[in-house]
Amino acid sequence: MGEKKVIFSGVQPSGELTLGNYLGAIRNWVDLQEKYDCYYCVVDLHSITVPQIAKDLRRRTLEIMSLYMACGIDPSKSTIFIQSHVPEHTQLSWVLSSMTYLGELNRMTQFKDKIKKNEKNLNAGLLTYPVLMASDILLYGTDVVPVGEDQKQHLELARDLASRFNNRYSETFKVPEPLISSVGSRIMDLQNPSQKMSKSAENENGYILLKDDSETIRRKVKRSVTDSINKVKYSEEQPGIKNLLTIYSKLTGEKISDIENKYIGKGYGEFKEDISEIIIDTLKPIREKYLEYMNDKAYLEKVYKEGSEKASIVARKTLRKVYKKTGFIPR
Repeated sequence: MGEKKVIFSGVQPSGELTLGNYLGAIRNWVDLQEKYDCYYCVVDLHSITVPQIAKDLRRRTLEIMSLYMACGIDPSKSTIFIQSHVPEHTQLSWVLSSMTYLGELNRMTQFKDKIKKNEKNLNAGLLTYPVLMASDILLYGTDVVPVGEDQKQHLELARDLASRFNNRYSETFKVPEPLISSVGSRIMDLQNPSQKMSKSAENENGYILLKDDSETIRRKVKRSVTDSINKVKYSEEQPGIKNLLTIYSKLTGEKISDIENKYIGKGYGEFKEDISEIIIDTLKPIREKYLEYMNDKAYLEKVYKEGSEKASIVARKTLRKVYKKTGFIPR
């Protein structure tokens, strides 16, 4: 049996992790670590394209790490580390920036969205963000990247840059493949089911945090928007109920059709009560483990130091190759 294929993924510590993050990404990462050599990073460098308060950024970085592990990512199976602890990310990013065309970056859909929201903060990092993301991926000889629809364009740039460098200098980088999340993994906002559930939503009732307690979860689900049809049906005409059915199905493993049959003749109130308890039962042990990790700073430090040391060995090897082929004299 050959070596395991490599996976890289990461989350910004710029906010809180939601039920959408868990169902759309992190729960899948837990399963992937059994089959792949996984690098799971807290991408703190990416987060500063938006101004951050230093103490909050440090706290959230440790929170993301704690939630990774509370959800089941095992530091003995996966490499968990903090992006800024491995300087090769930014060093490779500069080399790749010199090979990235301005038109490629200007065409990025996320960049166009961000400049609309950040008119007072149009910094260069918002534009070059995808180059740093490409560096994150390419440093580790990544074979596969779990991505949602909103990140496909960024991964395509990473693939283009890998091929461009290989063609110019000789074979150096693997060209990574996307691992697209399965259908139904997009969890929508509870207040606005036309938008993806996000920690940056203005209405806090629109998202459920992995850290939310039982009463908060019940309140948010109870207030989730539905419709006047009063029928539990997976339908485009009922986006709020469709979203709740998706959550129910993803958490229990039950088929949508079986859940629909269970609530024939029953109202939304009973359906919401049941789904609240399902979410609580899923998130309660995660929240408890998260609090344990957050109260053990020595263990967190051990994990991120060991993780960055392991990641650095691979990253340094890749960067040495890149620098040599680019023409830089070794130290």
